[in-house]
Amino acid sequence: MHIDLALCLAGALVGLLVGLTGMGGGALMTPLLVLVFNVAPLAAISSDLVTSLVMKPVGAAVHLRRGTVQLPLLKWLAIGAVPAGFLGAVLIGTLGRAGAVQSKLKLIIGIALLLSLASTVVRQLISRRSGTPAAELVVRPGRTVAIGVVGGLAVGLTSVGAGSLVIALLLLAYPGLRPGQLVGTDIVQAIPLVGAAAVGHLLFGDVHLALTVSLLVGALPAVYVGARLSAAAPAPVLRSVVAGVLTASALALLKAPSDVLVPAALAAAAGMAWLSRPSGRENEIQERTATPKQAVTVETVGR
Repeated sequence: MHIDLALCLAGALVGLLVGLTGMGGGALMTPLLVLVFNVAPLAAISSDLVTSLVMKPVGAAVHLRRGTVQLPLLKWLAIGAVPAGFLGAVLIGTLGRAGAVQSKLKLIIGIALLLSLASTVVRQLISRRSGTPAAELVVRPGRTVAIGVVGGLAVGLTSVGAGSLVIALLLLAYPGLRPGQLVGTDIVQAIPLVGAAAVGHLLFGDVHLALTVSLLVGALPAVYVGARLSAAAPAPVLRSVVAGVLTASALALLKAPSDVLVPAALAAAAGMAWLSRPSGRENEIQERTATPKQAVTVETVGR
């Protein structure tokens, strides 16, 4: 089996950014494979999902040890996400092999990237405005299952959404969750979701084993290093860089004029930097992060 050094470096770059920022690898890896390495969209999605499935437990183990995972939410998320992720993989694997469909798949990935970026912006806005900690987590099964379905379909179809999209939806549904709880819960719930989607792509998609192994050779050590460095890294700067990359990638996949890509990327990076600047509530958020675990109530009827 041939190990491609360039793919190893690409995997390391994405793994490092995922470990540092918590942003989903699919939103970075899939467009990188399509735009830089000219991998067919279906093969890029399939191989990225298998790569993500191996990477996710690294971050999940860290958050489980830190106690930042909201376990009562995981069951309801999985009920929606696991079948939806597998269904999305079956649909795109069955329909996505024709040349015309592959071309349209680039547009779908581009739209998914823009939605992922928009959800990240919403998440930042809500985080800045959230000032009151929730004394009790009220689990709402109906809306939590719905979040799982939306995230599962997005991941199965495009490999994008397990990170930023699901986190943003969780933040909308549960604004009292602290940032660490959001990221920890999302990373752990993504394991069965990405697993179901990966199985679907292994059966119906187009997984390239050599490509996947090359990505993992770089990604696995890098995501571990990124997770270890995340506390000291300048997260606002990294988020700004990722926002710029996502914007340029999405517009390139949507066939925007080349002279628009750089200004749009710079504007997105500047906007994310502005949203990520320290607010007057920063100390309060840090105090909330240090508070004990929330009490949990499960509603008998999901709202």
